[in-house]
This record gives sequence, C-alpha cells and structure tokens, in this order.
Amino acid sequence: MRFNISYYRRARGFVLAASLVFAIGQLCKAQSLPAGDKSTPTNTAVAPPEQVSTVVENSVVKVFSTVRNPDFYKPWSKQAPSELTASGVVIEGKRILSNAHVVLYASQVQVQANQAGDKVSATVVAIAPGIDLAVLKLDDETFFDTHPPLARARTLPEIKDAVMAYGYPKGGTSLSITKGIVSRIEFAGYNLGTAGLRIQIDAAINPGNSGGPAVVGDKMIGLAFSHLVSSESIGYIIPCEEIDLFLEDIADGHYDGKPALADGLQTLENPALRAYLKLGKPAGGIIVDKPASDASAYPLKQWDVISKIGDTPVDDQGMIKLNTGLRVLFSYMVQKITAHGKVPLTIIRAGKEMNVAVPVQARRPMVIPPLEGAYPSYFVYGPLVFSTATQEFVEGLTSSSHQWLQYLTSVGSALIARWGDKPAFEGEGLVVIPSPFFPHKLAKGYSSPQGEVVKTVNGVPIKNLNHLVKILRDSKDEFIRFEFDQRHAETLIFPRQQMVAATDEILSDNDVRSQGSPDTMAIWTQAKTSK
Repeated sequence: MRFNISYYRRARGFVLAASLVFAIGQLCKAQSLPAGDKSTPTNTAVAPPEQVSTVVENSVVKVFSTVRNPDFYKPWSKQAPSELTASGVVIEGKRILSNAHVVLYASQVQVQANQAGDKVSATVVAIAPGIDLAVLKLDDETFFDTHPPLARARTLPEIKDAVMAYGYPKGGTSLSITKGIVSRIEFAGYNLGTAGLRIQIDAAINPGNSGGPAVVGDKMIGLAFSHLVSSESIGYIIPCEEIDLFLEDIADGHYDGKPALADGLQTLENPALRAYLKLGKPAGGIIVDKPASDASAYPLKQWDVISKIGDTPVDDQGMIKLNTGLRVLFSYMVQKITAHGKVPLTIIRAGKEMNVAVPVQARRPMVIPPLEGAYPSYFVYGPLVFSTATQEFVEGLTSSSHQWLQYLTSVGSALIARWGDKPAFEGEGLVVIPSPFFPHKLAKGYSSPQGEVVKTVNGVPIKNLNHLVKILRDSKDEFIRFEFDQRHAETLIFPRQQMVAATDEILSDNDVRSQGSPDTMAIWTQAKTSK
C-alpha cells in the first residue's frame, strides 16, 4: 500500500488522494481544542486532593486571548474578534508555553495564575502552527518570582503510567485536574504536513485544557492539545521530546520547522512486490515509490528499498522498534539523526545494499501553501477580487458545503488537481477569485467566478498574484480578458479603462480600506510612480 511521507496519514496502509486530504483536514480541525469550542464537556474524574502537587498548580496559568482570524473570502477584512480561554505552563527562561491554536492571530494575550485576581499582559514570541506550540513572554516578569518553571521529564512515560492533566476547561473558572493513564504513544500527523510523537491518555481533556500540562509525579510529560471528538476519554498530548525540539529550534529567535522526507513511499507487505524486486525473506524495508526529485544527483530512485535509517532497521510497514519497546514510523528518526540537512539511509537497489545521505526539508514547498499565521494577500480590480490560493481557503470552501468539493472535482479545478503539488517553477502560486463580484454594472451578465483559478490574462499565463498585478499594471490594451483553469468556466472580458476608473468607487461603496495587501500594492504603485 502507498503513502506520501510528507503527510504522515496512516490508517492500515497509507493513501494520499485529494478527497481524503480534505476529510482529514476537517477531522484535524474537529479534534483541536480552541477554547471557544462549543462541544459538550465529558464527565471528568477529579484526582484526590492529597495527590495534587502544589508545585504543579503554581506553574499552571490560564490564558486569555483575543483573536482576529482572517476572512479567506473577504481577504481585505478580518473576522470579528473572538475571546478565547485556554491554559499554559511556566517554563525556563521566564516564559509561558501554550498551544499555537490558542494564540494564533491573537491581537491581545493575557495570563492569570491559579487563585490570582490580576491578569498579566503577554506577547507571542515564537509560534509553530504545525506542531501546535507557542511561547509567550510577560510584560511584568516579576510574575516568575513566585511562579517557577515546571520540570519536564527527560524520557517518555511508560504505557499505563498514571497521569494527571491540569488546565482550565470550560464549565468552571478554577483549576481543573483530571486523572487517567498513558494509553498509547505513536508517531502521527499534527497539522500542515507536520508529524511528531504523540501521547494518548484517557484523562478527560476538554475545550480550555489546551496548553495545560500532563504530569506524571511532579514532572510534565507533555502539553494537552486535542481530543477525539467522536470518542470519550481519548485525549492527546505533545510530549516533552517534541517540546524540547521546538525550544531548541527557536533559540536563535526564528522557528525553522521539523526536518522531514518528502518522498512518496510504499509498504513492502505484498509478496509479489518482494518477488518483483528479487528480495529474499531476510530483507525488509519500505519502497521508494515517488522520489522527491527527478534530478540525477538525488540519492533515492524509484524502487529503492529503505532498509535502515541510521543504524535502525526498517520493517515492511515502514516501522521501527525503539529501545523502549515502542514501534513507530521510521520517519520519527529523521528528527533524531539529521545532520547538516541530510539523513543517513541504507537502501537496497537492484539487489545491492548501499548507504546514502538524503536531503530533508523543514518546509516542503507547495503550490497551495498554508498561511501559518499570516493574512492572505489580495488585490481588487474593478468588481473582481484576486487572492492567493491557500490550504485554509480550500479547506474552508470545501468544508462549508460538500457540494463545493463535488463541483470543484467535477470541473477539474486546479484547487483539487494541484492539491499537495510542489511548485512547477520557483515562485509558482495559484491565483483564485475568493468572493463573488462586487456589485457593479461592469459585471452584468457574468456568472460569479468565486472559487475559480485564473489561468491567463490577455493570453499571458499567470505565475502568481504579484505577476497578475504586474500584468494589469502594465497593460495598455483596450480590453482585459480573464480565462480560468477549469472546464466550463466563462471567459470574462472588461474594458480596461473603465475597470481602473471604477475601482475607487467600488472600494468606497464596500468599505474596503485598501485596493490590495501591502505586497500587491508595492507592485501596483511602482508603475504609477515611474510614469
């Protein structure tokens, strides 16, 4: 069976298809625990008071954030502010650790200690939406004089270890403590193509617990970040090993991301595959189905069998055994043994064993990229709005109505056909119409182009949003012709001078403050100042 290692989506086998990617994306959203989640809290088992550590209580904080999320379908504006509450924990360096989804797009963040009345203003200094971690600094660092950091465990917990989850879930205002056991440890997908170790516990975790520590004894084993909505008593923890990697990464003031292989891989379970590759019974590993690069210098080729990562054997399902007795995806070792941007692998090629060093990437370039905390770029031209196609836009569009997914698939939209693709050339990006026409007579008789990807402008293939703006800026043609990259899409033709003249009126009538985002306006105004 086949999987693409860049997505780490594993059930019995590994499959990457557009419809499944969207379904998984929506499931991941459903599992996350923003404090504004309306789901009904499950029954919680409160630990006996004698087992509660005051050391831990003193290090757990309540996090208040005011967020302004992007409006992907009106990219010139933001969504209305929403107030969230969640949890956090004091760590070394006079910092607070919490989840990225708690403070992503936050315009204001405050923290409050257990049993305290005052709130202390905070600033987000590092954030990693993929692994769902964030670090906060406080305006008043005297807070840490009486709230020391919570010690972190240096090893993974054992299965069945007793664990307590601390936090501020909905249903009350005081600190909540629930008790359970460690149920499972695995290497699994997080967000945005990022994968990492994940601990499953059966202690109740509910909206508001996000960012709170899970503790064995008096040491934190990880940070709560999600639960399985469809089941009771299945919560997920980001283990300290992942937290330490994140903190090491941001030590230089910049988050680079986790290294990962980008090759398409296939399991070696089928006997016919072994016979085709002329592999004897002792040989095992995972097949390279689609190398990340076709370049002759790239060390992996189709039908290579990865038999070891470093010194660790890989089995026919792409799994490895750790000294702790755990069995996880072999890609877990990438983050452990990568050096100078390469990971050492042992492969079998045409029956011969050889050692190779394969380049890894912290961020895989994608033609439909995630925003990762940025706001979408846009440009208004007459009654049309253009924006860059992002993962959040596509997922939001298809989750709002299953009919959207069916429609985009049926017309061969590039939003579906190019999902997961890397750019065909440097700087490639899809330009999409995010919203219906602004009301104006220039659009008379045309159907709404919302969700359509721009293919050409006056016959020129569009490379990205800034390229489209440049084409519009420099055009001296009487008419502007837009063609779209899907079947049955109308071709839109407008008088160029009237489009330019109507834009200011349209902006004013619809309370749009700026014709474009700063990046597109830098392109648009460049021509005006040079004329």
